[in-house]
Amino acid sequence: MEAKEKVLEVMKNDGSPLNAGKITELSGLDRKVVDKAMAELKKEGTIISPKRCYWQAK
Repeated sequence: MEAKEKVLEVMKNDGSPLNAGKITELSGLDRKVVDKAMAELKKEGTIISPKRCYWQAK
């Protein structure tokens, strides 16, 4: 599974806005991998930020 898919899956399963640290903890991925995946998802518009530093799947 690609890192972006894993990050999205964690976000959808949790259901609440998450920060990168929590996504790292829940996914088991390295923090740098999570940051890179989130940057790509932000650029694609796949995730949104309902409050500062927290993200959720659209």
